Amino acid sequence: MSDVAESTEPKAHARIVYLGPVSPHWEVYGDWGDRQTLDEFRARCLARLVLLPREDPQFRRNRERIVRDAERAMISIEWDLGVVTQPITSSDAAEERAEAAAAVEAATDTSEDAAAADEAPVSEASEPAAVDAAATTEASDDA
Repeated sequence: MSDVAESTEPKAHARIVYLGPVSPHWEVYGDWGDRQTLDEFRARCLARLVLLPREDPQFRRNRERIVRDAERAMISIEWDLGVVTQPITSSDAAEERAEAAAAVEAATDTSEDAAAADEAPVSEASEPAAVDAAATTEASDDA
């Protein structure tokens, strides 16, 4: 065994950010540290992640590989998966259900108003035009 203690301080730090469901799904940002080390790590990460959404089972396996790779390269990593981690309490859930019910009711009222407008009686202004068209047709039949 060696009396020399190994340095456990990271050489660099990288953030791995989920961009969304449309490819490319991931980006790797180097926050601090050796640029060359970060560029090589970024290339390895993107090779494993670029076409995988976070819901894919392969993502879980590749995430573990990236964590081990970062440990070997002495790079601290931070994952930004784009997931809100705010816990939902029962009162929040009740409020959300009430808001959803109100939105459905408002949409139903709006659609009923639109249906009532569609069923409105024909205006009197359009009736003389129909009478004139019928008179024109009769006149052309007489000729």
